[in-house]
Amino acid sequence: MRRIIALALVCACFLTGCAPAGREPKDPEKLQVVATIFPAYDFARAAAGDLAQAALLLPPGAESHSYEPTPADILAVRDCDLFVYLGGESDHWVETILDNIDFQGRALRMVDCVDLLEEETREGMQESPGHRHDHGDHDHGPGEVVGMDEHVWTAPRNAAAVTRAVGEALAELDGARGERYRANAEAYAARLEALDGEFAAFFAEPENRTMVFGDRFPLRYFAEAYGLDYYAAFPGCGAQTEPSAATVAFLTEKVEAEGLDTVWYIEFSNHLVADSIAEAAGADTALFHTCHNVARADLEAGATYLSLMEGNLEALRARRR
Repeated sequence: MRRIIALALVCACFLTGCAPAGREPKDPEKLQVVATIFPAYDFARAAAGDLAQAALLLPPGAESHSYEPTPADILAVRDCDLFVYLGGESDHWVETILDNIDFQGRALRMVDCVDLLEEETREGMQESPGHRHDHGDHDHGPGEVVGMDEHVWTAPRNAAAVTRAVGEALAELDGARGERYRANAEAYAARLEALDGEFAAFFAEPENRTMVFGDRFPLRYFAEAYGLDYYAAFPGCGAQTEPSAATVAFLTEKVEAEGLDTVWYIEFSNHLVADSIAEAAGADTALFHTCHNVARADLEAGATYLSLMEGNLEALRARRR
């Protein structure tokens, strides 16, 4: 990755004045905000309103763990006023870029806006060879911590906190219009907190608190927020897609034992594992969107973090009926 970034930095030197493909031309009268992933982009554009321009680095439909910045991306970061990024392992490349460009703007890490949880393996979960944390080479047992969980946005209250932090950063950068940024951020944060209340009310019923995912599980913060008991095929950052027979058997037995009617999968998954478990257990499958990224059609149709999470709530309610 460092070699790729170094080459991109060299190429970027020859691209002065070029706007990143697929992004709006810069308005010199507005602050420029660049975000690495969709949730950060959504929170930024909500706080910005019509006062600033927000741009998303991660292409629609792409996986952030395999993302490689282009020269145009590097220029966008270098020239922006506010750079919002996750701060977890999946975007370690960011620090390399910031150390090698003349970045004069402000950087905001999402992980600094909330209380962090540690990722853990769960009973039945299969650790992936691609799931690397700096904890040595030993295998992890059930319930053992394997590093910081970086998927902080998956809890709506965390999303509200990040939105307010972005609004405050914009207000400090553009003091003359500071209260408008703060008001924009507060309005969106209030809607996110209202949604949080709706999720809490749904999960107040004990029979709704167990979820099984035939997929990766990047929803630790969501589960923690509502006291959920969850089981999944892989950790949140797992790269493997073929679970062992023992993992499939465990999850199938869990669906049957809990009397669950749904096995969940996440966006951009082929959901073959979920389908297999559901077929064996006599259950259905359904999508639970982690909001990590969206398809281009969804982005162009105006999808937001709020609309995607509202869709998740409706999916939960539909499965209960």
